[in-house]
Amino acid sequence: MLGDFTFHNPCRIHFGQNALDNLSGELAEYGPNVVLVYGGGSIKKSGLYDQVMEVLETAVKNVTEISGVMSNPTADKLREGCRIAREADADLLLAIGGGSVIDFAKAVSVSASSDEDPWEKYYVRMEDPDGDIIPVGDILTMSGTGSEMNAGSVITNPDEKLKIGHVFGSEVIPRFAIVNPELTFTVPDKQMRAGIFDAFNHIQEQYFSGDDDNVSDYIAEGMMRNLIHASRIAVKDPTDYEARSNISWISTWALNTLLACGKATDWEVHMIGQAIGAVTDATHGMTLSAVAPAYYRHTMPYGLPKFVRFATEVWNVDPSGRTDEQVALEGIEAMEDWMDEIGVARTVGELGLTPDRYDDVVKATFFMDGGYKKLDADEVREILMASE
Repeated sequence: MLGDFTFHNPCRIHFGQNALDNLSGELAEYGPNVVLVYGGGSIKKSGLYDQVMEVLETAVKNVTEISGVMSNPTADKLREGCRIAREADADLLLAIGGGSVIDFAKAVSVSASSDEDPWEKYYVRMEDPDGDIIPVGDILTMSGTGSEMNAGSVITNPDEKLKIGHVFGSEVIPRFAIVNPELTFTVPDKQMRAGIFDAFNHIQEQYFSGDDDNVSDYIAEGMMRNLIHASRIAVKDPTDYEARSNISWISTWALNTLLACGKATDWEVHMIGQAIGAVTDATHGMTLSAVAPAYYRHTMPYGLPKFVRFATEVWNVDPSGRTDEQVALEGIEAMEDWMDEIGVARTVGELGLTPDRYDDVVKATFFMDGGYKKLDADEVREILMASE
């Protein structure tokens, strides 16, 4: 490993079928004012809301709610959440949901104490927090984003057609996370599939960079193989606990900074995917699946040895009698076959993105260093065309 790094992740994970039993002990660490953050009515239909409220009442907490957090939380919703958290004098933000809800809670946690506009401060100027940060805890109901154990927070501004992520410091990482894979059974099948590819792409974007002998790459290969195996079981039987538990645990570790230790990372697929999401409001994981194959075909010549390794180590491609280019391309084709098998979006047209809106996507795309090839605007447009 060639890079220097500091690894610090303060989140305490409670994992398994009885994970919720640990909520009471966690609540004891915080003051009386808890703000419950969640999305629509699914947690009420499943009974999870009532379970959590019972624990909160037993713990004698004053509960205020921020409900209706959407799948791509907006700047306006963030402003509303900040107001509610301030008025409640929140001691803890308890997020129940998937990545969008947890991302939103983290955005509120750094913004509620500031008089400045949170969108301008943290998503335009990209400033560091300079006020009080409200602690966040979370109860995960959808696996894929890894938000339960990282400091990232993505917010959308529909008026500006921008979807921007800010990765804060470790002080913004949730203090605890309750991960019961059975809670993920309640999400729609499409969301499960989107989450699977989201997690897979998180691993890829930390894998396809650098050429040194790096521990993180070996871990990444094992995680990708396990995710492929578990996903094939889960799409046939979404209630298979072992498969869903592996998916949940991989999703958490795919983006908690472990795989990024000691190496460069390439987040350009996410930058394009987020731009598509800003323009179309499409499901995040599906925006990634629609463009990832075209992106990796485009960058393959610049990082050919790693793509050969991806083909042989992750997809068991036999390199005998073939050129490196042929082996690498077969690895991408094997990935595409798997993507078809698990049923994720394969074209931008499926997301409602039409060619007349490509310029909007290009304008909303951030161009990142760290990968084998830094893109320009024309190349992003070419990738979108190749993803039609």
